[in-house]
Formats: sequence, structure tokens, C-alpha cells
Amino acid sequence: MTVIAVTGHLYLTEQTVPLVRRALGALLDGVPAGRLTGVSCIAEGTDALFAEAVLARGGRLVVVLPSADYRDTRVTPEYAEEFDRLVRAADEVVVMPCPEADQDAYAAANAELLRRADRLVAVWDGLPGNGRGGTADMVATARAAGLPVEVVWPDGAARRG
Repeated sequence: MTVIAVTGHLYLTEQTVPLVRRALGALLDGVPAGRLTGVSCIAEGTDALFAEAVLARGGRLVVVLPSADYRDTRVTPEYAEEFDRLVRAADEVVVMPCPEADQDAYAAANAELLRRADRLVAVWDGLPGNGRGGTADMVATARAAGLPVEVVWPDGAARRG
């Protein structure tokens, strides 16, 4: 079984979404469907694109939610339907024992992702992060632990904001 966790940027430009979707698909095409497990927090953006790619290839999806209040406090109304669909499609949903979705909860969720993974895929522009629990922090933590990290940032990719 190949277990791949994901981290990455939330706010991808509209033009970047298909670039990342193709790159993730190509990356996962090398793993036989019956041997693929994807681990994701299914946040809008990268996490959701990765979860979709895993499911499209017949892989098993494990969802790790940072806190019990995550859906109510962090999922936008525009993304709620997709979020709920991904939760329903998951083979397993793990909710971290954090009271609210904050940096501690994100750090706990990231630790759980890394604990379960054989490798990490990071949809990341390579720039320094904005603190604990973000993409750059997760990449640094994975590398420090000796976990293989594959950075995906296609030519022409950009972030919003």
C-alpha cells in the first residue's frame, strides 16, 4: 500500500487549478489504484484537488479534520457541498481532539497526516510560510523526519491574494 499525504496552498488562481489537477493526476497515475491511499484535510484548494484525484483513480481516501468545529467555522458556503461529498466518499474520517480550528489544530492534523504517510506531496510555490501549521511548515517537518517530499508547482501556477 502506498500512503500519500498532501499539503498545499488554499488560494490557487483559476488558471492554476487545471495545472495542479493535471500534475497531481500524473503523479498518482504511477500508483496502482488498489494500492493507493490518500490522506488529506480536504481544505478548499490543493487538499480537495488531491482528494478528487485519489478517488478518480479508485484509491482509498482518509480525511483528517483539524477540529470538531472545522466544517462550521472554516468551510465556506461555496465549498460546503464539495466538502460534504468528500467526507461521504472517505473510507475513514479522523477528527483531531482540538476544540477549535486554530494553529494548534492544524499542527495536530499535519502531524497525523505525516504519521500515516509514506510520502508527502506539497503543492507549494517554495516561499516561506506564515507560521505553524502551514504548507512550508509541513514540508520542513516532513523533511526533518526523513519523509520523502515531492513538490508540485507547475509552470504558470500562481496563488490568489
